Amino acid sequence: MNPKPSAAAADTAQGTALPPSPGLDAAWAHPLLGRLLRGQSRQQRLDRRHPWLLDTAGVLAVALVSLPDVFSGGSHDGPFGDTGNRGDLPTAVLLGFAVALIAPLWWRRRAPAVTFFVVALVALAQWSLGIWQQAGISLLVALYSLALHGSLRALGWAAALTLVELVPAVCFLVPVEHPLPGLFFLVGTATAAVAVGLTLRIRRMYLAALEDRAARLEIERDQRVQLTAAAERSRVAREMHDIVGHNLSVMVGLADGASTLAASRNEKSAEALRIIGDTGRQAMGELRRMLGVLREEQQEDVRLLSPQPGIRDLDALLARVRAAGLTVTYRTTGDLDALGSGVQLTVYRIIQEALTNTLRHAGTGSAAEVTVAADTRDVRIRVADTGAPPGAGVRTEPRTGADEPGHGLVGIRQRAAMYGGAVTIGPRGSGNGWIVDVVLDVPAAPALSASGEHRP
Repeated sequence: MNPKPSAAAADTAQGTALPPSPGLDAAWAHPLLGRLLRGQSRQQRLDRRHPWLLDTAGVLAVALVSLPDVFSGGSHDGPFGDTGNRGDLPTAVLLGFAVALIAPLWWRRRAPAVTFFVVALVALAQWSLGIWQQAGISLLVALYSLALHGSLRALGWAAALTLVELVPAVCFLVPVEHPLPGLFFLVGTATAAVAVGLTLRIRRMYLAALEDRAARLEIERDQRVQLTAAAERSRVAREMHDIVGHNLSVMVGLADGASTLAASRNEKSAEALRIIGDTGRQAMGELRRMLGVLREEQQEDVRLLSPQPGIRDLDALLARVRAAGLTVTYRTTGDLDALGSGVQLTVYRIIQEALTNTLRHAGTGSAAEVTVAADTRDVRIRVADTGAPPGAGVRTEPRTGADEPGHGLVGIRQRAAMYGGAVTIGPRGSGNGWIVDVVLDVPAAPALSASGEHRP
């Protein structure tokens, strides 16, 4: 199925269509979510540069909530009835306990287990003296930090110690008007602190796993692209080996024939022609040694028995495509027969890959227009299809984009790169269908006259 043109744009440099990136991009575009995400990103960058800022901010926040209670000097109503501090203790003692509860929180992320057990011991000491103050929320903060950053085994011991401390503190040590509701409230808040810490911890682990998976998938994608490009280069090298070998054979044969003719006429060019023939044979030997290994993979391939296809073989290719159910219109401009055999093979393979891509993704109900235009400077190949017809009911595959380059698109780019070509692959501007537009920077090959001489 063809993507909508508004969802992707053609990338002429890479020869692929850039696909849309929904999901996270939509969240960034949302006014509220985007502001939250940007704020979180700034906070994370600041925390990485200055981690002590967040630690200090947490300590100051707990201090602002807790320290006014130290100087109130009287009892206060909590969610589980009236509680109060011992009036016979000086404010300095209460302030000392508050500082001892709050100060360790500065190390809550670097040493969460030690921080919790220090806060727990200080809290137990003040409860033993009958002191109950707001600085006790440091125990919840330390428990939360241990659940988020610390060891899970230490978290289990910390949860058990919290329960063991709270029961005697509420029921026996601290004067509480309603101990049972108070114990229920404190155990509930401690459980909530552990639950929030574990939830954020699991979320971080999940995000880290997703980032690792995305990195691995990106590496695998790059490896697939490299393997596909290497396989396509090997295929192109095999074909060019045949073409260059054939041309060298013709050159050597002509040089040997001309050398024999010149020798029979006692012409001075006989020795030069003989050297040309020997040099050509040497070049053929080097070519076989360098590229012959690429043919080992296809020694049993029957297709090697036939010559490489060219422009004249396009009619047979289009006939096979039309027989498969795809409507194809074919137009040519310029003298295509004057192109070299390598260029003709490149044109043939590009059209073959493009039409195969149309059959695979748009289905047999689509129509394609193939245009090949040649002039003195370049050759342009254009294959445009109309996309899958609406309501066709055929199962088609999504077009291959930049994130998942297919073998066909890689092959087109590799072949075009041999001739310094520019490739544009993407949705058509009309709204439906796909277009493959390739421009090869190759001049027309010089033709031979009837006498065997080159004519411009």
